[in-house]
Amino acid sequence: MSVLQTPKPSWKTDDLDLFEEEVGKFFSRELAPHVEKWREQGKVDRWAWEKAGEAGLLCMSMPEEYGGAGGNFAHEQLFIEQQIHAGVEGFGAGLHNCIVAPYILHYGTEEQKKRWLPKMATGELIGAIAMTEPGTGSDLQAVRTTAIKTGNQYVMNGSKTFITNGQTANLIIVVSKTDPGEGAKGVSLMVVETDQVEGFERGRNLKKLGNKAQDTSELFFNDVKIPTENLLGTDEGQGFIQLMEQLPQERHQIAVGAIAQIERALKLTIDYVKERQAFGRPVMAFQNTQFVLAECKAKATMARVFVDSCTQQLIEGKLDAATASMSKMLLTDLCGEIVDKCLQLFGGYGYMDEYPISRIYADCRVERIYGGTNEIMKLLIARTL
Repeated sequence: MSVLQTPKPSWKTDDLDLFEEEVGKFFSRELAPHVEKWREQGKVDRWAWEKAGEAGLLCMSMPEEYGGAGGNFAHEQLFIEQQIHAGVEGFGAGLHNCIVAPYILHYGTEEQKKRWLPKMATGELIGAIAMTEPGTGSDLQAVRTTAIKTGNQYVMNGSKTFITNGQTANLIIVVSKTDPGEGAKGVSLMVVETDQVEGFERGRNLKKLGNKAQDTSELFFNDVKIPTENLLGTDEGQGFIQLMEQLPQERHQIAVGAIAQIERALKLTIDYVKERQAFGRPVMAFQNTQFVLAECKAKATMARVFVDSCTQQLIEGKLDAATASMSKMLLTDLCGEIVDKCLQLFGGYGYMDEYPISRIYADCRVERIYGGTNEIMKLLIARTL
């Protein structure tokens, strides 16, 4: 149960309450016991994806005709929150469910949707999206990876980095230039089925500050031959528009993860300061502790209401890019602020790896970077002034 007492959002039906409870049990029972192993090996075991598929937790917001559960973003939000509340690190299903699958649903041909989505729903195919390159960061118009059409196939060359699910994924949407002479108009999204191509290589599983159980990788494409039917959609040059249209959901998803991290950090900290003794009494008995946590709870309560409001807009198809940017920026900034204050209340133990608060501190730092840095979010918001 959350430490925040906020009104139940209108999108959260009684059925979703039951769904939330069952998802929480799934993560706690099936995946949480394996987190330490996954942190050590730097990736989640493939069986976890298959088990999630068996439980109907992959591609929940995809239509039933394509193997999904016919749900909406509300199901995905509760999935993300319960994963975080259960302390299940590294499982990149949020990206798989909320980013990769929607690209195929919204822009893929009927044949592409029937070909890929059912296998994504079972976990047979694990999705990733390869945007970032060593020299491009947030500037997607400047990607150098090319996919040049030759006869009935494309030949892809280039490299990507910081790719979530990079060591595991076997269905990768690659942002590439089909017309290198153009800027944004030359960008297309190509779908690479890694089990079926030559010239594709996975680089290092990158060592990171946090998210130790998440595989984040370099990818290399060396004359990779891709069938023309793997161009996402029917026309070249649509990739940049497709990316921009889907960014509101991607960015709000990050905000959802941030509020869940905030709630978990607050719960862990409140429990700790009630038990921890200092100078002969619980740490919670000190006014400073109470004031710090009161401020954190007040800010988190306000943030939770905003997140749930944005979710309602997203479900209704009304969440615009600027509001999604506000959600991403405000929540991830707040997450860093609150988790830092919570860690301080743990004292020296907060710095120890065996205490979850230290892991949350490291894990949440990247939220202000990926999905577009918070500086980019400010730029997008400023355009509405």
